[in-house]
Amino acid sequence: MTIDVKAIRAIDVHVHAEVSCHDPEDPVMAQFFDAASAYFKAPRERPKMPEIAEIYRRQNIAFCLFTVDAESGLGARRVSNYEVADFAAQHADICLPFASIDPRKGKLGAREARDLVENHGVRGFKFHHIVQDCHPADRVGYPIYEVIAEFGLPAIFHTGHSGMGTGMRGGAGLRLKYGRPMLVDDVAADFPDMKIILAHPSWPWVDESLSMALHKENVFIDLSGWSPRYFLPQIVRYANGQLSGKMMFGSDFPLIRPDMWIEAARDIGFKESVMAGIMKDNAAKVLGLV
Repeated sequence: MTIDVKAIRAIDVHVHAEVSCHDPEDPVMAQFFDAASAYFKAPRERPKMPEIAEIYRRQNIAFCLFTVDAESGLGARRVSNYEVADFAAQHADICLPFASIDPRKGKLGAREARDLVENHGVRGFKFHHIVQDCHPADRVGYPIYEVIAEFGLPAIFHTGHSGMGTGMRGGAGLRLKYGRPMLVDDVAADFPDMKIILAHPSWPWVDESLSMALHKENVFIDLSGWSPRYFLPQIVRYANGQLSGKMMFGSDFPLIRPDMWIEAARDIGFKESVMAGIMKDNAAKVLGLV
């Protein structure tokens, strides 16, 4: 069973699996979830994967699902990539499994990446260098990037401000500088066969993401993590122009509901033809679904 692109109305490239179906919530991670929920004014209760699939199937939206591995940076246990992959395999008509591996795991992380792709159907990867406490172009993570590039898969890089740590004492020690998009430019240049998706509108460095997507054939932007009503004007302007094939719908669920994102996006000035690309067509190409 695979995703029937013609039958779905959208592809959400940014959905978090934050709660395991088998293991208890990590107490360190719980503190960050509480702070992020307060920042986004979102419910504290996190849906489990079966509930996520039910929500997206009801709305006829396919989605990329991933955890975030920040075991070194936060000292918090991740939800297993293998659990995510196994779940996605059971819901392959609607769900694409992505994996997250802490860059500091280096060559061992590269072994996990290869196993996930070759034996568990993983279709992409997610990095969040702010919580992973690592420069995106630190060579420690390059063995993992090499595997991703070998298979020509996409990798999502968190960019811009982060709800993680917002409002906590000293931002919980997290350094926002690692979310600067231009720090990913070295990676885009060094791994031209890896499709790089810069997650979120990248505030306060919005123009850096736009520049990179213009300059690098392998760089794309997902518009998750913000309600479209708060997008800066240049995002809409470039989406309607030179970057019409480079921007993709992402919600950041469960912090933002996909239906609320879509409703807000209808009223901010995207051309109708551009909206079709954002909602589904651009992601289908990047994800290898067409």
